[in-house]
Amino acid sequence: MVKDAAKKNTKKSTLNEVVTREYTIHLHKHVFGRTFKKRAPHAIKAIKKFAQDAMKTADVRLDPSLNTAVWKRGVKSLPHRIRVRLSRKKNDDEDAKEKLYTHVSIVPITKPSEFKGLQTETIHEE
Repeated sequence: MVKDAAKKNTKKSTLNEVVTREYTIHLHKHVFGRTFKKRAPHAIKAIKKFAQDAMKTADVRLDPSLNTAVWKRGVKSLPHRIRVRLSRKKNDDEDAKEKLYTHVSIVPITKPSEFKGLQTETIHEE
């Protein structure tokens, strides 16, 4: 019983884990069946929700280049998949509610066939 209580008290803190990972998001399954005029806005919301779930932070900030890449072909003709880099960073604002935030940027891929075989990767930044 003492061991179980010790395990509960030693929570893993995400504050020390400033990390960067690359993910492939399958946008088509999030916007399939969605009204054409609402596809791109819904895709942006799906990317934000994916980042919140993956990085465990409530504060998610999107890079303008990611927004441009999603909206590049218009409101209804989105890319089926998109490769993103999620970076969990420390928030330097003094009056911030959250200690960490996630910055989401795009990883440029030229051909859709380059998504084959890609896995989640952890990027080690120096």
